[in-house]
Amino acid sequence: MNASASSPAGRLTLEQDMTIYHAEALKAELMGNVEQNQVIELDLSRVAEIDTSGIQLLMLAKRECQKQEKTLRIVAHSPRVHELMDFFNIAGFFGDPLVIPARDSA
Repeated sequence: MNASASSPAGRLTLEQDMTIYHAEALKAELMGNVEQNQVIELDLSRVAEIDTSGIQLLMLAKRECQKQEKTLRIVAHSPRVHELMDFFNIAGFFGDPLVIPARDSA
């Protein structure tokens, strides 16, 4: 799994697909960060693919943070994450602004 959680705020950058094929490892990574940090900044700007399993994991992490009176913020979204969050109309559930990095001009 390519992820880092090195900053004091518990910044976690996911660099792999958030699909059913990676759900078990992603769940362990997300829940571990929830346990270790009061504030988690989740960077999804490098996520190329996400499916409903990935969305469910994000919602689980958000609910778990709320239950433990912690904060989970999504600080960057890939175009695919943004697209799926729009499709399911769940941006409001997370309460974070949808930040999409500018595309590189080729």
